Amino acid sequence: MIRKAGGVGKTGGYILLGLLLLGLGGFGATNFGGTVSSIGRVGDTDIPAQDYFRNLRSEINAVQAETGEPLTFQQARAAGLPDAVLSRVVIAAALEDEAARMGLSVGDERLARDLQNVAGFQGVDGQFSRETYRLALENAGYTEAEFEENLRAESAATLLQTAVQGGVSLPDTYIDTLIGYAGERRAFTWAQLSEDRLDTGVAVPTDEELQAFYEDNLDRYTRPQTKQITYVWLTPSMIVDTVEVDEATLRAAYEEREAEFNMPERRLVERLVMPNADAAQDAADRIAAGETTFEDVVDARGLELADTDLGDVARDDLGAAAETVFDANTGDVVIATSNLGPALYRVNAVLAAQETSFEDAIPDLRDTVALDRARRVIATQGATFDEELAAGVTLEELAETTELEQGQIGWNGQNSGDIAGYEAFGEIANAVTVDDYPAIEELGDGGIFALRVDEIQDAAPYAFDEIRDRVATDWEVDARADALVAQAEALKAQITDGASFEEVNLEARTEPGLTRTAFGAQIPPGALREVFEMEAGAVSVLKGNGTAFVLRLDEILPADTEGDAADQMRSIFAQQADQDVAQDLFRALAQNIQSRAGVSIDQAAVNAVNANFQ
Repeated sequence: MIRKAGGVGKTGGYILLGLLLLGLGGFGATNFGGTVSSIGRVGDTDIPAQDYFRNLRSEINAVQAETGEPLTFQQARAAGLPDAVLSRVVIAAALEDEAARMGLSVGDERLARDLQNVAGFQGVDGQFSRETYRLALENAGYTEAEFEENLRAESAATLLQTAVQGGVSLPDTYIDTLIGYAGERRAFTWAQLSEDRLDTGVAVPTDEELQAFYEDNLDRYTRPQTKQITYVWLTPSMIVDTVEVDEATLRAAYEEREAEFNMPERRLVERLVMPNADAAQDAADRIAAGETTFEDVVDARGLELADTDLGDVARDDLGAAAETVFDANTGDVVIATSNLGPALYRVNAVLAAQETSFEDAIPDLRDTVALDRARRVIATQGATFDEELAAGVTLEELAETTELEQGQIGWNGQNSGDIAGYEAFGEIANAVTVDDYPAIEELGDGGIFALRVDEIQDAAPYAFDEIRDRVATDWEVDARADALVAQAEALKAQITDGASFEEVNLEARTEPGLTRTAFGAQIPPGALREVFEMEAGAVSVLKGNGTAFVLRLDEILPADTEGDAADQMRSIFAQQADQDVAQDLFRALAQNIQSRAGVSIDQAAVNAVNANFQ
């Protein structure tokens, strides 16, 4: 998942030396390729190229940490990450420019205090060290004057941002209105008219009717943007039959997994430790007499049944209790000594010993060992294949001379099956462009693939002749729904006049009270939207997919404004509303500053920074 670029401000980046050093380490702090120090200006304030670089790298690293997979710059660009980061640093520069225009600043005492609190500027004694401070800034490419000027300017910008966003609090009336809207409920009754209620059949459509239906529903028959992709791939299962495994290797694998193939007799057991032997005997006697149950005794001890579950155990797992437990039958509750004292043991199942000879295990062993070897073979070949692609060998040529299999796919992001079922393939297919060169990528099962975009087809309607049968099927479903709606209208009139659903031969279902966002409710699509537009007692007909529904609004129920749930909802709404309004105010300020000061972006400089990620 691509993470959205977050809030504005880089004071934390200056104050936390870790960000400073990690963001600039190994990268010129004052230039990109020796020429670029700024990617633009807002008013009189430069937008430092290093800020854009550091923020973008931080975002890419965050996505990689979240997904556990590398993120190419092409993928980041397809997700809009560079644009979001650029917007953020522009806003940061705008705030600095406005703060400078207004004369906002922080004093030397505040600046000194901030510097002294930075752990990266402290010596071994935990106190601020000027030498450590000097070396850290030197490594990052800053002079003390430059760093402190930047920190002072950013602190002033942060003061401006805080002044706008802080202290926003909406009145209770606003929050109560939100709760009233979100918590309002509808109690209603509904019934479905299915195909078996049709009085007459559906007529056979003419070509003109089908053509008209096709044109009226063109969005249904529009192909999404599609990438025509050629790919090659190789998975362990494709070559597993060609991998030879000798008997010595199989025997070694059998010995390594012997505990899996040869398992002793076992029991599924629950254990309840008792305070003493008398308590254990008393509970066992009452269970045997039918006066109580094992579950009741567990509950009386203040435990859950899951707390007593030992799972699948062998004799060696039970110590002194082994003989007693293994002599018991399924369902028996016995007393035995555990390592925690006297205990009740309940035997839930007897699992017989399992013995699998080497000869019987060979098929399973061969599959496992062969697949493992196939993965290693592919991993070794992958580097060679990648080198050949980099040298100019085409996918077609590679498929002809290796075990890689070639294929084509029209990728629209909704594909499934075969290679399209692999998440890794989908991520690359979504991000790849016609300008990208094929490279070997890994699949989740140890396989590899490479792909090339041959053509990108824009979204366009399928030709009517190509999908005539599909259109005919859809027309029939729609015509059936229309016929059922007509019958439902007649029933609606009767229910409106006072007839019950049962009296008009409809199987009624009642919903006692649902909100607008009642997720998971087993109700017709669109029913909630419909009932929230109806008056109490009104009856409505809803068209479905090849069916129809009759709805009656029985009662309008107000939101529940009392109790813990309501208080929690009020707190959530208040916090969210305050944040939304504060963010809106800040966005308005940022746009106003940029409009007044003027923004200029040096796209060549931006491209130069981006080149460091490719």
